[in-house]
Amino acid sequence: MSLTIILGACWGDEAKAKIVDILAEKSDVVVRFQGGCNAGHTVVHKDKKYIFHIIPVGILYPDKKCIIANGVVINPFQLISELEDIQKQNIDVGDRLFISSQAHITLPLHKFLDGLSEKKSKKQAIGTTKRGIGPTYSDKFARFGIRVADLLDPKYLYLRIDNIINNKRSQIADWLEETDLEDMKRNLVKIGKKIQHFVIDTPFLINKYLNEGKRVLYEGAQGTLLDIDFGTYPFVTSSNTSIGGAISGSGVNPRRIDKIIGVMKSYFTRVGNGPFPTELKNEIGDYIREKGHEYGATTGRPRRCGWFDAIIAKYSAMINGFDEIALTLLDVYSGLKTIKICTHYEIDGERVDHFPIVTNRLEKVVPKFITIKGWNEVISNIKEFSDLPINAQNFVHIIEEILNIKVSIISVGAEKNQTIYR
Repeated sequence: MSLTIILGACWGDEAKAKIVDILAEKSDVVVRFQGGCNAGHTVVHKDKKYIFHIIPVGILYPDKKCIIANGVVINPFQLISELEDIQKQNIDVGDRLFISSQAHITLPLHKFLDGLSEKKSKKQAIGTTKRGIGPTYSDKFARFGIRVADLLDPKYLYLRIDNIINNKRSQIADWLEETDLEDMKRNLVKIGKKIQHFVIDTPFLINKYLNEGKRVLYEGAQGTLLDIDFGTYPFVTSSNTSIGGAISGSGVNPRRIDKIIGVMKSYFTRVGNGPFPTELKNEIGDYIREKGHEYGATTGRPRRCGWFDAIIAKYSAMINGFDEIALTLLDVYSGLKTIKICTHYEIDGERVDHFPIVTNRLEKVVPKFITIKGWNEVISNIKEFSDLPINAQNFVHIIEEILNIKVSIISVGAEKNQTIYR
């Protein structure tokens, strides 16, 4: 049995896709367990750049099985578009992709509701991607949701859609005026026919693979600070992005987990609104953004950039139980004279050594830093940890000491071979 789970430790965009791509090579199965098409996974594979929103990164390997599990919400139109795109790039999906019959569907009305909510919230807007993810999860838990299996039964599908419409008619009046409902229903039935050979009850399949001794890799989306329970609420996503989501989103019990890897950037970023204690609204933040190409894979929005926050890193490690850390984008720091690491906060003059879970308290924190020397050397082609500049090694050692967790993988560039293994 071998189940490895890769999770984002912060606000997402930690370059998880590269780590998944690295570990997928030695895995048999890759599973996506939460989130929707708001999650853009960018990976450079064999000198080509790929962006995935729903399909697991493991699809790039012709011998890997890929599963979209029950915790994912799927925009069926986006799914078809993504399938067509990868097939144009000569990636044979064949019998390698499996889609959970229990996964919920994002409808056009969910995208409308997402945008409407952001507009009405004004200064309290979350800063979502407006892809309809939140309203889809809301309908899932309100029991109005439509699942993948429903697409395979037109009569039942129409009943489910009519039920949503009847319950939301006043909210979606403007959308209804511009929408041909019958056409939408017909298109969903067509999509159901296109994907029916992928649809399966995935909890049984995943457990079967584990029972057979297959190496299974879980691919997280977003990051722990966007978790609906443990993130910077309300500026979060609508699913459990932490370790609990891996369990409920796939149907595998926690005793089967072999290893949990947390992915952290050497600096921190976030997209959208919400508190960000170490944010750099200056030329250093701009330098990091441009050198790290910090623009959203899904929206193209510039990411907010800031120093490494050890308070958040420790909180994330506590929630998830990380066995190892994959530290990414260390190369971005090359050229900076000094680098800062936030070690604690102050609120109203008092020292705070743990993460303030309540967001309005987090907004009051003043980050306190240690400063270490930077380095000028280009490190993107270094293969051994001992060959890194001593100040770069020192940065990694400080992170390990603070977290008491080994940094086992260090990424120094976008390419797979720009990686240091320890």
